[in-house]
Amino acid sequence: MPKRIETGVVTGDKAPKSRRVEIPRLVKHKKYGKYLRRRTVCHVHDEREESHAGDTVEIVECAPKSKLKRWELVRVVKKSQAVDLAALRAASRRKITSDEAAADERLDRNLVGEAGAESEKEGA
Repeated sequence: MPKRIETGVVTGDKAPKSRRVEIPRLVKHKKYGKYLRRRTVCHVHDEREESHAGDTVEIVECAPKSKLKRWELVRVVKKSQAVDLAALRAASRRKITSDEAAADERLDRNLVGEAGAESEKEGA
C-alpha cells in the first residue's frame, strides 16, 4: 500500500523534533448540504527541526515513531511570514534604553565640563 502524502500547517513546535500539523478539509453536511470546516491533527517527526509554527509543510505516512507520531516531515513548502511582536518590542525597548543611556552620559559629560570651566574662572 502506498504511503499517503499530505500538506498542512504546523500549529505546535514546542517539543524537540516533534510538530503538530493540522490538515484542513471541507465536509458536506448530510442533511443540510452546508460545507463544514474540519481538520485532521497529525503528530509529525521533524528530525532536523526545520519547521516552526505557521509553516506550511508536506508530510508522509511512516511506521510508528512513538505513541502519537505516525508521520515524517518531507519538506517545508512555505515559511511563515508571522512576526513575533513581543520580541520586536523587547528589542526596541533595549535599543531605546541604550540610546537614552548614551544621551544621558553625553549630557553628564557636558555638565561636568561646564562646571569645571566655571570653577576655573572663579579660581582665577
